[in-house]
Amino acid sequence: MSGQRAIARLSRLRHATFSSPDPERLVDYYENVIGLGVIDREPHRMCLANDSEQLSLVVERGEQASPRRIAFEVSPDADFPALCRAFSDAGLRAELRSDTLPGISKTLVLTDPEGTEFELVSGWTPTPARQRIGGAAVVKLGHLALCTPDPLAASRFGADVMGLRVSDWIEDRFVFMRSGFEHHTLNFARAPERRLHHVAFELRGAAHMQETCDLLARLKHTVLWGPVRHGPGHNIAIYHRNPDGHLVELFYDMDRMIDEELGYFDPRPWHRDRPQRPKVWVGLPRDIWGLPPAPECTEFAR
Repeated sequence: MSGQRAIARLSRLRHATFSSPDPERLVDYYENVIGLGVIDREPHRMCLANDSEQLSLVVERGEQASPRRIAFEVSPDADFPALCRAFSDAGLRAELRSDTLPGISKTLVLTDPEGTEFELVSGWTPTPARQRIGGAAVVKLGHLALCTPDPLAASRFGADVMGLRVSDWIEDRFVFMRSGFEHHTLNFARAPERRLHHVAFELRGAAHMQETCDLLARLKHTVLWGPVRHGPGHNIAIYHRNPDGHLVELFYDMDRMIDEELGYFDPRPWHRDRPQRPKVWVGLPRDIWGLPPAPECTEFAR
């Protein structure tokens, strides 16, 4: 399918679903550290929204701590039955579902070749939390990075099927892909098997990051990397682990490609290239400033 028009065009990252052997502990972390609010609680799952009353995370009970589904919003004019047929004609598993989550009336679920489910949703209804938002009160779910044995094949699937665009590569082992104007909403990193690399939430700015660092210290969550200004994406980020051992990034100030026809990211003084276009980053250092990650931050080891 390479070179053809994508079957779908994913626009915004909406929410993600994770399984956890201890969902109550994980939800407590996302409420009191990350700052999401529970909007729906059932025996088998809990749904959490951000301060904008938009669903951000679903936590399900499961034997393994792992990502289950990733949801993107598509155009309100999207023809879901036609998309479902197009996916099926391309040899992909797809099905339509309705009223599966709070604030979402219809969903098209697509399974990629490595077994990850992607949910396509159209429109949403505000879903306020049952109690006051606490913790860091993040702005939104920003991006997910998945491990895969073949980042190139994963990037081609993302482009040819889901309409994602490549923003940058780190050599041949880490690809950043965008769905809207933000530098990346979905990444693929080389590793022996499909699993989560990290999940990221957006902060409002420098003051919000300082407050969040103080919060993490008070709650005994060790910052494993950062603050650091990355090269690819140029976002300022910190990393720590959640109770399930997954790496969580908190970031702000990410590159944006305002106009796809121009083909470069909105110019910033800290860019190395003028203009900054999608490219392959080779060698070190890649980051603009900041110390390297701690040894236990193994996801970023070469």
